This record gives sequence, C-alpha cells and structure tokens, in this order.
Amino acid sequence: MEIEGCPLPEDRLYDLENDVWWVSEDGGSTARVGVLGPLAAFAGPFTSLTFRPVEGVVGRGRSVATVESMRFTGAIRLPVDAEVVERNRNVSERPRLVNDAPYGDGWVVRVRPVRPDDVAHHLETADQVAGRLAERIRTQRIRCWPATPDVELYEIGLECSAVLTMLNEDLQGRPAGAHVLLVTDDPTSPIEMVRWSDQTGHTVRTYRREGTLHQFLIRKEAHPVPRRRGSG
Repeated sequence: MEIEGCPLPEDRLYDLENDVWWVSEDGGSTARVGVLGPLAAFAGPFTSLTFRPVEGVVGRGRSVATVESMRFTGAIRLPVDAEVVERNRNVSERPRLVNDAPYGDGWVVRVRPVRPDDVAHHLETADQVAGRLAERIRTQRIRCWPATPDVELYEIGLECSAVLTMLNEDLQGRPAGAHVLLVTDDPTSPIEMVRWSDQTGHTVRTYRREGTLHQFLIRKEAHPVPRRRGSG
C-alpha cells in the first residue's frame, strides 16, 4: 500500500508512536525492526546511526539506537520487551541506507520478543495505521521520493533557462548517483525538463506537481548519454 506517495508494506506490523516497523521471522521467534519510511523522508539523509550497548532484555519503549541527520535526532525504540540478537552493522557504517531502503536492507536490529503474544497487542497492521499516518504526512508536509535527495534546489520566480543553468552548475560538483530535488514555479518546466534530460543524459526519476510548484527528482548519471542534441 502507498500513503500520500509513501510506501507502507502490508507484510509487517507498525508502532506509529515510535516510528518503527516489525516483521516476524522464524515463525515469530525473532523479528527485524526498522524505521518508518515517512520518518526517514522527514529527517533527510541520516549522517550517523549509533547502537546502544544494551544487553539482555530491553523494555518496551527503550531505545536500541540513535539516528541523526542535519535536521533530526531521535531514538529507535522497541515496541515490545525483547532481546537484541543482531545489529545491522551496515546501517552504522552507511546510515544513508536507512533512508534509501527503510523497509529492506536498512533494517536496524533483529530481536527475540520475550512474550510473542505482546506483538499483536502493541503493534498494528498497515490498514490500522493508514489513516493516522496519512494525517501525519499531510500535517508535517512529508514528501517521499524513490531516493533521498542530497540537496533541494528551490528556484522560484526564475525563467526555466536560468533554473537549468543553476541546476547544471550544481550537478557539476556532485558525484555520480547523487540526487537533486529541483522545485520551480516556471509553468514551462515540465516540457523543458524533458528536453534537458534528453540533451544532458541525466535522469528525471520523478515529477510531481503541487499547486503552482513543479518538483523534479534528478539523478546525476556516471556516464550520461544524451539522447538528442540541442542548443540548451
């Protein structure tokens, strides 16, 4: 399922209060725990994930790790009493993985619940949290994208030619694979961005319009191949 453009997998349970998901393994004897995608989108690129050196049973609501970004710092808390049996070292070495794959490789810990029956009591299905999550996404103006933008360029009140000049200058200083979120109010931008992508070989992954604003998620290609020539 998708909520306001944000994926919400239906194969797991959710603790909306603590922004974590839970997916059972081995018949419920263990489970993986991770961060909700909307939180990762709201926080922006995570710069660090630090595991707490906890041992034995960790109580419900207690933290097992802390994540930080430029605009967010928060704890990752367990939804039920459980013992941590594995920490995903990949996310501590590359915190951005929590943003890019929050429901996949970006899982945080694997745990063993003390009382498996607590899981159904304290967690909810995707259907049960959908309405409240949608309201949160709208209230906090959260925008989920296929990849987390490395930078957001807001170019308001400029003609598209000037916007594209600034976009090209920004891309020059970024590594291959970087994503730029471009926001402009130029009404010709949907057509011009198609032309720009064809001429430069860089990819416009997603386009979204909200009112008068046009939003483009752009990926810088390692070896861009222009699909046609143009005057720019």
